[in-house]
Amino acid sequence: MHRRTLALLISLSLALLSTTAASAPTAAKKHKRQHTAVPRDDGVLVDYHTRPEVQAFIANMVQQHGFVAPELAQMFARTRYSATIARLMTPTGSSKPTRWDEYRNRFIEPQRIRGGVAFWRSNRAALQRASAQYGVPEEIIVAIIGIETLYGRTPGNFRVIDALTTLSFDYPPEAGNTRAPFFRTQLEDYLLFARENGIDVFSLRGSYAGAIGMPQFMPTSWRRYAVDYDGDGKIDLRRNSSDVIGSVAHFLQEHGWVRQLATHYDVDLAQAQIQPLLAAGITPQFTPEQLVAFGVRTSATLPPHLRLALIDLPNGEARADYVLGTQNFFAITRYNRSSFYAMAVIELAQTIRRGQAQAAERKK
Repeated sequence: MHRRTLALLISLSLALLSTTAASAPTAAKKHKRQHTAVPRDDGVLVDYHTRPEVQAFIANMVQQHGFVAPELAQMFARTRYSATIARLMTPTGSSKPTRWDEYRNRFIEPQRIRGGVAFWRSNRAALQRASAQYGVPEEIIVAIIGIETLYGRTPGNFRVIDALTTLSFDYPPEAGNTRAPFFRTQLEDYLLFARENGIDVFSLRGSYAGAIGMPQFMPTSWRRYAVDYDGDGKIDLRRNSSDVIGSVAHFLQEHGWVRQLATHYDVDLAQAQIQPLLAAGITPQFTPEQLVAFGVRTSATLPPHLRLALIDLPNGEARADYVLGTQNFFAITRYNRSSFYAMAVIELAQTIRRGQAQAAERKK
């Protein structure tokens, strides 16, 4: 059954390839590069199917998952290398801000705030249910969707198969080659995902890193954490807001979100030894008592068993901002491994909640 299904998918993809490319919506990129103007790049054919490392990948897919080698070879023969994708993965190709104040201003802005209030209003029931089930506040779910794709408006315009193949087998050396194995795992899961769901492997478009849909799930995350939250028998993270809401909340719960725990606390470092705390990273591991021993103070009353991390948010030559991050702060960084990202989600969430409350008050 799997072999016939894949053959059909590839046959359809070859026949519809030009139509798919023409009809895909133009959009911006994932996370930190969403506002970067990136020209349309459909890539170039580079005979991926003839390369030894690709042939080894095909052999593994045949052995491990029962794919058909000639069909995968045919697919890779039509897969394209994208120089734009490779460039965006390099430090010089990135528009990522290195200052927290600049990063914050990119996402805590009127369009995302208004869009978040509107998205909350349109999906109130699903948000309430997901928050009750998974313990994640509604505003956190909304803010993640807002930062990722502006509530579905900017899901990305790169063919996912091209993105994942480029980064699996042509990861740019100047970016370090340490992530190529990660993208090969994503490519493996993408092919499995397409087979499991009867999807044309050439039809999906997403970010330059291969993330898909309104929540920008990588293929592995889609297969592990996506849920059919409206009970219609299928999971659709591209158009179905209920599935998106449930899947984002489920992802955070599975990555350690703790119900009713704050995401962070303020901190006074006037007399603190901060270097050992920063060197320990963002995983929460210090008790309040241990932090006091390092000279850290906070205005909050903290439970003695709580574990915290000192989070720094650099502002270039200006003084950095700092917070004490909890397990919930850390859980957000599993979505995007950046303290800037987590803090932007939190602050956007707070702003949207205030906007939602004001909108509800005006209706009274």
